[in-house]
Amino acid sequence: MVNWLNIWLTAMPGAVAQGMIWGIMAIGVYITFKVLDVADLTVDGSICTGMAVCAVLISKGCNVWLAMLAATLSGMLAGTLTGIFLTFMGIKPILAGILTQLSLWSINLKIMGKANIALPSRNFPLLISSLEKPRAIAIVAIIAVALICILYWFFGTRFGTAMRATGCNEKMSRAQGINTGMHCIFGLALSNGLVALAGSLLAQYSGKADINDGRGAIVIGLAAIIIGEAIFSRIAKNFIVRLLSVMFGGVIYYLVYQTVICLKIDTDLLKMLSAIVVAIFLAIPYWKKTYFSKPKQIKTAPVGKEESEDA
Repeated sequence: MVNWLNIWLTAMPGAVAQGMIWGIMAIGVYITFKVLDVADLTVDGSICTGMAVCAVLISKGCNVWLAMLAATLSGMLAGTLTGIFLTFMGIKPILAGILTQLSLWSINLKIMGKANIALPSRNFPLLISSLEKPRAIAIVAIIAVALICILYWFFGTRFGTAMRATGCNEKMSRAQGINTGMHCIFGLALSNGLVALAGSLLAQYSGKADINDGRGAIVIGLAAIIIGEAIFSRIAKNFIVRLLSVMFGGVIYYLVYQTVICLKIDTDLLKMLSAIVVAIFLAIPYWKKTYFSKPKQIKTAPVGKEESEDA
């Protein structure tokens, strides 16, 4: 028991760092899933695009900040493509995301030139690294807080409010003169830009970029959103608190995931266990509503009072 606890405590800083990186990715998913009310599956491809672009540019001697900026822009282009499929071509959201994700598989292979690329931290100046976990946690936390503040300001502007209105009621927004197609495209671009930015951080932390690294990213993003809502639902009234809850949801998910790994469960079962964990957290709101909420009582007036009113 003591040995297992020591292993878990040793692995915890790494789990927190990765959870915060995936939390940034989950914020991107939150923009489409909650703000725009669009099920976007581009995420599995755009996070790998961010990793690929960042890894290739850094390996060629590019400044790490410029590499991260290029990765973010590449993700925004991917989101724009999905938006074009969705708005101008009339393709359903899920299928539009699948088409972009399928295209990104080939694009990511062309960017890297092979299935994976390594980043030796000794030869390349990286912003974060798994070798310096406390520093990685601090830097990712600063980036996450800055992004949340910027998003809070942006969605309070006229353009951001129009985007939120588009997600709430597209027909009514269109009737009010809002260009819903443009706002939908920009929202998808912004979402996948954040996802690709998280990918660039993940590539630096893990020291590599692999064509398969993006698989299941949408599941982790949705899990972080649901976990954050399930735990912080009573206080997550303000928009900035909701974004913070998504970030904490990503950290909690990775702590649970790391606990499963520390229990030395067969690694072949990790994907299945991950799906079970996500399913449980997805079911929590339904369980709370169905089994733990008190039934509403319908108030009826006394018989004598009703008769006197009728008279």
